[in-house]
Amino acid sequence: MGEETLIADWTGLNFLRAGALVGARWLSRLFRPHPKLAPAPVASIVTVRPMAMAIEPTRRGGEAPGVAVVTKTRPKPKRPNMYRVLLLNDDYTPMEFVVGVLQGFFNKTLEEATEIMLSVHNKGVGECGVYTFEIAETKVTQVMEQARKSQHPLQCVMEKK
Repeated sequence: MGEETLIADWTGLNFLRAGALVGARWLSRLFRPHPKLAPAPVASIVTVRPMAMAIEPTRRGGEAPGVAVVTKTRPKPKRPNMYRVLLLNDDYTPMEFVVGVLQGFFNKTLEEATEIMLSVHNKGVGECGVYTFEIAETKVTQVMEQARKSQHPLQCVMEKK
């Protein structure tokens, strides 16, 4: 699935000599990805092994002359950690302000914002959304800044999911 196989004819270039890869500079130029088409791999392992071709007649050893398979294995990218953005209850912030924050910064509808606001009021905490670290940090900062400008003690925090 994460493996890409490239077949190249290296007739006359003698790349395989005593199990070592000779001419890696030429090989890297041959298989360098085009910068506009694909990003460069983060890490790659290159293995070269002989392969028999059905098109050309084989010799005594069963291998066609000068043909090899190059396999590049790319590691599967790791999913980013997700963080919950939470609003904490206080006795002074108006409910209308909390609904406005939820609609403005978290793109919630009036019904969703009211439901989260009631959760904050009744349970003491309400989940606004789940985001990657940078986005969650930005949203917490925006909410805290807006609450400070409006002189409300509303607290917004993030926690790892």
